[in-house]
Amino acid sequence: MNKIGFTTSIPVEVIFAADLIPVDLNNVFITAANPGGYIEKAENAGFPRSTCAWIKGIYSAILDKSDIATVIGVVEGDCSNTRALIEVLELNGIKSIPFSYPNSRDYHQLKCEIIKLCDIFNVSIERCKEVKKELDVIRKKLAYIDELTWKHNKATGMENHIWQVSSSDFNGCCKAFDSELSEKIREIEERESGDNYIRLGYIGVPPINSDLYDFIEGLNARVIFNEVQRQFTMAHGIGNEDIVEVYRQFTYPYSLNNRLEDIKKQIELRKIDGIIHCTQAFCFRGIEDIVIRRQLPEVPILTFECDRPGPLDARTRLRIEAFIDMISP
Repeated sequence: MNKIGFTTSIPVEVIFAADLIPVDLNNVFITAANPGGYIEKAENAGFPRSTCAWIKGIYSAILDKSDIATVIGVVEGDCSNTRALIEVLELNGIKSIPFSYPNSRDYHQLKCEIIKLCDIFNVSIERCKEVKKELDVIRKKLAYIDELTWKHNKATGMENHIWQVSSSDFNGCCKAFDSELSEKIREIEERESGDNYIRLGYIGVPPINSDLYDFIEGLNARVIFNEVQRQFTMAHGIGNEDIVEVYRQFTYPYSLNNRLEDIKKQIELRKIDGIIHCTQAFCFRGIEDIVIRRQLPEVPILTFECDRPGPLDARTRLRIEAFIDMISP
């Protein structure tokens, strides 16, 4: 089966309906044996130092995977550099398919984009709905993993993160993913509930730093809400046959106001003590921190900027430690 890469979460039902293998290129990059080497490779190819590490990592990840000949680039609703990225990829013989989440969140515009994608892969919306029913069985389990984190205090922040972020492509095989997830759930259920951790929310782009969650848990705190990763699970659309509406309610590609509505609800529901807002160097989303701080005055917020993959630097570790100490009872 052919693999179809993509630059951020897309209606993955279309790819599975076409009997193809979806590949989230962000996950390929960040889980590579040497993700830093991917950055260097892209910079050697001419990518500016001031380009986001994720874009450079995705570029090199694609070229490193000779079995990915087609990439879906989300040119509206995600990174503003994606349009230029797919132009460079086409120079390297990679077929690129643009996909947009309309900023207006207009139902009919989004429907046109999804139908266009269906036509390219020669599948029907009806077939995608059938696939969605199968994926929703897995998504219910992902929602349960989330509950095991924030409600039962058994799953770790890292487990919550990794299973949710992997749901963007279900690791390319939904059956294997389902089996591994079920096994993981059984393991977590057997644990005793953890201690009374400081309850943190993580908002913004998924972390590029490999040791963030472990470091936080070493300070008697736990991330019990991963904002964007949770959105990737599409748990909000479980049971909804209207695929267009499900991806219209997906907050990540649209305005910050939609994200803030979800964040505020989760802060109250999960009784979150503090928020960690991670921004990526050279990303426009860093500016959104101004709005986030004004709109979430009721909860302490720590913002820090990430750049390249690897462990947290000493300064960021110190800031996290001081933040958790400040909000501790």
